Amino acid sequence: MSRLKNRFFLVIFCLGIAAILGLNFSTASKTVPLTNKSHITRILVEKEARKLHVFAGDTLLKTYEIALGFFPEGHKEVEGDGKTPEGIYKIESKNPNSAYFLNLGVSYPNEADQAHAARLGKSPGGDIKIHGLPNGSAAIGKAHLLRDWTQGCIALTNPEMQELYDAVAIGTEIEIVK
Repeated sequence: MSRLKNRFFLVIFCLGIAAILGLNFSTASKTVPLTNKSHITRILVEKEARKLHVFAGDTLLKTYEIALGFFPEGHKEVEGDGKTPEGIYKIESKNPNSAYFLNLGVSYPNEADQAHAARLGKSPGGDIKIHGLPNGSAAIGKAHLLRDWTQGCIALTNPEMQELYDAVAIGTEIEIVK
């Protein structure tokens, strides 16, 4: 069984424990729903806070709680390190048919990321996405936040991902910070 499946089953186990302990993961996002008319100009991801913020100019539109790569501390250096990159990128693609519920492609690696990995004699990796839960696993909902579980991506619940996917245009800036 792959490491991702092992982590995912651990999340399911934690969901059961959370239900037994009466933990509530139904915290709502802090602002009104986004629409495709929200005019998102920038996404800011704060890794330490596990938050993804969307802005129109300087106005905060919404904040989401997120899960990250399974080893999120520090900037992604090479393929397979489990880190979520840090830096300024763009949303470069939208995929409605991914293995996870929707995804927004992040333009990692940039030239500096590629050069750094080359100095290490390694591949920088790629396929960094903002995505929902693995297909068929929507029932996990907010319990996915109990642990960082992606390969370096940024994960939301499926309803949150649908909202973000519909509102974000290709070319939108995404800044990922510590």
